[in-house]
Amino acid sequence: MSKRVLCNLFIVFITSSIAGANIYLWEDFEGFALGESLDTSGVWVQQGAAALGVASDAMSYPAGGMSGYFEQQAGIRHLITEGELPGVFVISAWYYHDSSGPPPHYMLVFRGPAGTDWLGVGTVETIENYSIRDKMGTGEETDTGVPRKDWVNIVWQVTQDGTEVFLDGQSVYTSVIPGETWRTEGSFLWFANVWADAGYAYLDSVGIADTLQEIGEPRVHASNPSPADGALHADTWVNLTWMPSDFAASHDVYMGANSADVTAGTTETLLGRQTATTLLVGFPGYPYPEGLIPGTTYYWRIDEVNEANPESPWIGPVWSFSIAPYTAYHPDPADGVGIAETSVTLSWTAGYGAKIHTLYFGDDFDTVANATGGGPVGKTSYDPGPLESEKVYYWRVDESDGLNTYKGDVWTFTTPGAVGSPQPANGAVDVAMATVLSWTPAANAASHQIYLGLDRDAVRSADTSSPEYKGSRTLGEESVDSGLLEANATYYWRVDAVSNGTPLEGPLWSFTVGVHLLVDDFEGYTDDDPNGMAIWQTWIDGFGMADNGAQVGYLMPPYAEQRVVHSGAQSMPLLYTNEAVVTNSEAALPITALRDWTLGGVAELSLWFRGASENAAEPLYIAISNSAGSPAITANDDPGAATTRAWTQWRIPLQAFADQGINLANVDKIAIGLGSKGGAASGGTGTMYIDDIRLYRP
Repeated sequence: MSKRVLCNLFIVFITSSIAGANIYLWEDFEGFALGESLDTSGVWVQQGAAALGVASDAMSYPAGGMSGYFEQQAGIRHLITEGELPGVFVISAWYYHDSSGPPPHYMLVFRGPAGTDWLGVGTVETIENYSIRDKMGTGEETDTGVPRKDWVNIVWQVTQDGTEVFLDGQSVYTSVIPGETWRTEGSFLWFANVWADAGYAYLDSVGIADTLQEIGEPRVHASNPSPADGALHADTWVNLTWMPSDFAASHDVYMGANSADVTAGTTETLLGRQTATTLLVGFPGYPYPEGLIPGTTYYWRIDEVNEANPESPWIGPVWSFSIAPYTAYHPDPADGVGIAETSVTLSWTAGYGAKIHTLYFGDDFDTVANATGGGPVGKTSYDPGPLESEKVYYWRVDESDGLNTYKGDVWTFTTPGAVGSPQPANGAVDVAMATVLSWTPAANAASHQIYLGLDRDAVRSADTSSPEYKGSRTLGEESVDSGLLEANATYYWRVDAVSNGTPLEGPLWSFTVGVHLLVDDFEGYTDDDPNGMAIWQTWIDGFGMADNGAQVGYLMPPYAEQRVVHSGAQSMPLLYTNEAVVTNSEAALPITALRDWTLGGVAELSLWFRGASENAAEPLYIAISNSAGSPAITANDDPGAATTRAWTQWRIPLQAFADQGINLANVDKIAIGLGSKGGAASGGTGTMYIDDIRLYRP
């Protein structure tokens, strides 16, 4: 994400005398998974006790006397030792510190080859504002006059004569460090230097380029909500915080228990307009003075406002969080999973205000569900003793706050040898309207019976005479086609293992259907190319073709991209080389299962793509084919799509292909390419990432 908050006048000021447009470094952390450690990435390296990690698409620096800096492959030290930086360039980075604790000591530090010569922007206890320490100059702390705050943008303009420091667009200091010093081997750049008691600091949108104009793109919406979107909150009060957009002067805050009302921005959900990026909710004197209600999901939205800008307000996305319920939750083992041993300690999170816990346990659902009069448990864990293999167990925890008792849900788990590993996973959401159900077989099963339906209780109690019964599968056939499912509906399913003619009832699983059909999410590919499971064995590229410069996947495992992903664990890297006589690069997927692109009322083709700033700006296109006739081609409207650094969704009306003669009821192939088939091509190379190809209802 980009957090550039600099007026156009400032951008023109620092770049007006610079020619050229090179980006030497760009990192927005969106290619990393939430919580992923960065110190093993080969790019980010830590010093000290605490590990680097990713939080809400921003890099976090936990306390522990730790420093983080770029190293090796794409880092500043590499740029210095290879002599790639010019004598004039710009560094820009965004920082946030957790205001509940001390801020980081230094947020940006350049250290010269001598080690004792350095320039740092940071905070000290004796100065209320941000400060500068220049060990190449006076060595004293210089008060910048810029008050400490949550997010701050630091820009260093490096020239042959010195280094000028800007905070949020305001020039605050000029150092004697010239551009040539930055190019000296042994120099490097710290992006944080955190004291052991400094809480958390966050880094985002790091760029090094010839000009500031080349670093990132402005953001118009609020982001990084806290509580995080979808979070479960343990208290009946909450402190809402968010990252402001690049142009906001104030913020309209909406909140309510009805998603549609918050989306519509109804009067009763508007909590007010404010300049602060935090709002306390659930205390007397604040919104929801009587507290938030346990077990309730709340929705909220931030509209960014700048009355001097004609495009204001910018309507924000709707986020949500839920207050912990009165009932027990977060069971361990999780509901519906299999455990690896025949012994287990059951545990759970106590319901809101719970003082007494009553637990029921057994191997019969009805008995556990209807049990009463159990003895109290003094802690939130329980050892049921030795268990049997290939068995389904059920358990329930009732909570009491001393006045009321709240009956818990019945949870289940299986022991080794039982049927398990459901796909879709238990509780999965946004599942395709046509999907294949699969599972791992029970150890002693000769066959399995499958049940599927919309009624939880009906599926749980169904037998082979029930409409929920979907047939039997012999051992080795652990899958069944669900057929076309109802959109926006929750389905329940069960697989019973049959041994010696006797069925053993399996656990009840569930999933929720979305509004799409899946073409490819790239999750099923592996590095098992001897068995045809590699991504390049399904997506046909230009290998061995003189007129096709495409390469799908990497030359060595892992073949699929596993870091830069839109969702899930993998995406498809598509390398293109349009040079010499080659003017086009294309990868094609033969359609074998989902050939009817009219099922379920779908009307749009969607995919997500991401490029890189160094890519050649070749036209991006999609081609759809029947088994006979010419393909229908649609090019992306953005001629620079290949250089886009953020994941971008591309939705195309299917009618656009039908208008070119394609029979949507019998699609044979989809191809993705860059080059002359999509329009005027200039030639060049690059790497694109493709993910989540779907068909959507309008």
